[in-house]
Amino acid sequence: MSAPLRRGVCPGLSAPMPTGDGLLVRLLPAEPVPLDAFVGFCEAARQYGNGIIEISARGSLQVRGLTPRSAPLFASAVAELGIITHEGVPVAAGPLVNDADTLIDTGDAAANLCRAIANARLMLSPKVSVVVDGGGRLHLDALSADIRLRAVGPVQRPQFCVGLGADGVSATWLGLIAQNDAVDAVVNLLTVIARHGPAARAADILRTEGTGAFGSALAACLVPSPAPSRRMPAEMVGLHPIHDGAFVAGIGLAFGHAHAVALMEIVRVAAAHGARAVRSAPDRTLLLIGAAAPSAVDLMAAAEQLGFVVRAADFRRCVVACPGAPACASGLMPARALAAELIPALERHLWPSRSGASVHISGCQKGCAHPMPATLTLVGTTRGCGIVRNGTARATPDHYVDPGNLAAEMSRIAVATGKVAHG
Repeated sequence: MSAPLRRGVCPGLSAPMPTGDGLLVRLLPAEPVPLDAFVGFCEAARQYGNGIIEISARGSLQVRGLTPRSAPLFASAVAELGIITHEGVPVAAGPLVNDADTLIDTGDAAANLCRAIANARLMLSPKVSVVVDGGGRLHLDALSADIRLRAVGPVQRPQFCVGLGADGVSATWLGLIAQNDAVDAVVNLLTVIARHGPAARAADILRTEGTGAFGSALAACLVPSPAPSRRMPAEMVGLHPIHDGAFVAGIGLAFGHAHAVALMEIVRVAAAHGARAVRSAPDRTLLLIGAAAPSAVDLMAAAEQLGFVVRAADFRRCVVACPGAPACASGLMPARALAAELIPALERHLWPSRSGASVHISGCQKGCAHPMPATLTLVGTTRGCGIVRNGTARATPDHYVDPGNLAAEMSRIAVATGKVAHG
């Protein structure tokens, strides 16, 4: 097995990352995982790690608590289960299978891209990523990416619109390419990024050189076009109808994590309700695929009983919390434990944000779980819990409080800012 990577480098199956509770691996399944294989995955996470499984904001699975000895055994177990994963440059594809609104099969496109990128052997930043959006209901506009392909009509002959940097709303759109040109176009664009050095990102190149730096990469296949139209935000949590009259049940992991035992239980319940596979999805969501109505409604009720998020309005979805201490060696306070304790006070005194996290609870000032501003950020420091209003964990706190007094502090902030408690 390769040596563990330094912090900040993406921790794949073959290169775990050290954290406060052992080694962490991250994997992005290339296709839906059969239920029995996912149960095996959870059992392996419990046997070789500490049983904590996370789903990241981008939809990757993360397993915690591995050791130098157990990590290769876990990787072997994943391979034996037949779970195919994307290694190397992350290529995110639309998570909803059999979606009637999808214009292009992004599963095949993503697989072809992964193979081509691996064969190109480019020296790229580990943070470089690609999004392939088939135009379906559960689109990927919320994910930032260096390169994004978005399927656009007409239905009879869809094409990809090519964008660079940022998310689906603020990307710099270059124009249209045919489906058959997608692989070569992405590899050519990645080659441009690689030429600017191993730390380069598309956004940096656009900022300093503009779109001209990428012009030659697409000269042979690009057709100029307006930017694609904006879409309503995709909602991963909830019931989503698919082609065969069945449903995909999207359930959220509270604060992005769950124990393997709880995940195995909901998968067993899903099987009893007709589901046949699962898939991790953006926004820390697990999709249970194939339950028939009315069983899908009963499945969501069972998931709620097990502590999963089943309603889009659940306030826990407005709170982003990293693992914090002791799971993270950098953590100066137990962020997730505090999040669970503070939910009643936060829900009383703060309103949900329609544009992102209302509350970010970060174990340290690196702010890994949510680098963007939040309405309220609580950050662990050597001086106590720092309070940041409308900023990031890296900002200088307005003031500091003892973590044990945070519930009272939420009430004080509500009074000071004129907010009215719910109810």
